[in-house]
Amino acid sequence: MKHCLSILFCVATLPALADEPRIEAASASASGDSWTIRVTLSHPDTGWDHYADGWRVLDMEGRELGLRILAHPHEQEQPFTRSLSGVQIPKGTNQVQIQAHCLIDGWGTTLTTITLP
Repeated sequence: MKHCLSILFCVATLPALADEPRIEAASASASGDSWTIRVTLSHPDTGWDHYADGWRVLDMEGRELGLRILAHPHEQEQPFTRSLSGVQIPKGTNQVQIQAHCLIDGWGTTLTTITLP
């Protein structure tokens, strides 16, 4: 019993991982030979030590096509939208995926698919 209580205490003191950044909306628009991707994210940012710090555009095989770095926390602006211009998407591509990143928790497990217009 003593051993069980010490394990329980150790587990209870581990830091809880925060929610991963959530992609609330995403869209793509052609701009000449490239694309502009707009992504709306939400995340329980707590300041410079823990915030959603980026998102990326992937093809359907998981190859990175573009990366948007978020340079500061958005504690008071939730959800928030940012865009990335100049994304080169290969001709014939019908869909891309968006994946968000958190400074602490890394790449989110949820991918959002955009069907290109």
